Amino acid sequence: MIRGSHAFDDKFRLSSHAVILNSVGEVLLLKADYGAKSWGLPGGALEPGETIHEALLRECREELGSDVLINYLSGVYFHSAYNSQAFIFRCELPSPSNIILSNEHSEFRYAAISELSGVQQQRISDCLNYSGVVVSAKF
Repeated sequence: MIRGSHAFDDKFRLSSHAVILNSVGEVLLLKADYGAKSWGLPGGALEPGETIHEALLRECREELGSDVLINYLSGVYFHSAYNSQAFIFRCELPSPSNIILSNEHSEFRYAAISELSGVQQQRISDCLNYSGVVVSAKF
């Protein structure tokens, strides 16, 4: 192998995340109970052999205690800080639905998009303004 080149065995992460809105257009966020205990979209890392859709459904079932309805894949984003690709989906919770958090999260809330970080705002804005073409970007 040539030094400095990228190879098949390089390791990087893949994750799938859900953009779920309430009736007033606020986005569902979960507060992690690990690491920096930050707020983020429901979802998480793919497990070996999973598709991006399977991972999203599994992660939401684990984190929300509920299945989600997937509407569309809106974007794929490379995050250099984590050497990861994040797949962002527009989803809905079935009605009625009761969120039951896993032990990975301490709380949930719905937040105005304007309250989120620049990266989250872009990913969610791209999702909500979906034109039928999947967006990709780097952070």
